[in-house]
Amino acid sequence: MYIERRKIKGKVKYYLAYSYREGSKVHKFRKYLGQDLIKEKLKERKQIAEKLILEEIHKYNIIKDPLKFELSKDEIKSVKKLESEIPMKISHLSEKDWKVFSEIFTYNTNAIEGSQLNQKEVNDLLEKDEWPNKSKEDIAEAYGVNEAIMFIRGTKEHISINLIKKLHKIIFKNSKPFAGKLRKKREEVVVMDSRGNVVHEGAPQSRMNHLLRELINWYELNKKKYPGLILGAVVHNQFENIHPFRDGNGRVGRVLLNNILLKHGLPPINIDLKKSAEYYATLRSYELDKDLKPTINLYMKEYLNLKKKLSK
Repeated sequence: MYIERRKIKGKVKYYLAYSYREGSKVHKFRKYLGQDLIKEKLKERKQIAEKLILEEIHKYNIIKDPLKFELSKDEIKSVKKLESEIPMKISHLSEKDWKVFSEIFTYNTNAIEGSQLNQKEVNDLLEKDEWPNKSKEDIAEAYGVNEAIMFIRGTKEHISINLIKKLHKIIFKNSKPFAGKLRKKREEVVVMDSRGNVVHEGAPQSRMNHLLRELINWYELNKKKYPGLILGAVVHNQFENIHPFRDGNGRVGRVLLNNILLKHGLPPINIDLKKSAEYYATLRSYELDKDLKPTINLYMKEYLNLKKKLSK
């Protein structure tokens, strides 16, 4: 870290700065310290600014570092064993099963984000085109999620920036004016819980495209190395860390997760509304500790729950 001095209209302004290179792009952390500072005051403010910059660097590493992990052969073998214990096979899913899954998934993935439609209303909407007396936005997004599930069943593409934007466009084309558009300059994202506590900050917009490309490159390098559960978990969790859209990241991320699972011959997953607290806890475990085990454990429990629902 270093002190920058800028002389403006006879006044000397001080900044504490730290630069780093990411690919061909140089990013800089900078904190304003004040102007015409005496030595003692400059030293005092520099110490405070250093802590703030270190906190930002920590957030930078949280978002970046998880893609650098390596799993041991035993860990990979353990996850492959879990995959063999999934209580259903994708090849055994009938069109009726897919219809039921899409209705269950559409209800839960939207309800997690605040949709007021209940399961029956979603079923009637998708089966009979019967509109409840509820928010038109919620109705449009129910249709959108259902269409996105049909889309990933047909596409051969695993992951790309264009695919990510396409999924967002499908889900939100009739509810959000920015459907299919990534965050613009100065559009930053902070996720809060019901008590107003910050539980997640998306990647800075200036790093967003680089991080998406890094995630895609990681996937391409490892798609034949790791089991589908690992690939899906990393892609989904890292996507949520990046948070590339102003809104709708959770739903796009969960559809993207299912796209990765399908492309590796695994059945889709539904995250139940009742499991939302556990779901968010798994994202935090990944973000803070680079720990995928809670995510994989949740997926396995949700496979069991889905099997029960499809068997009714």
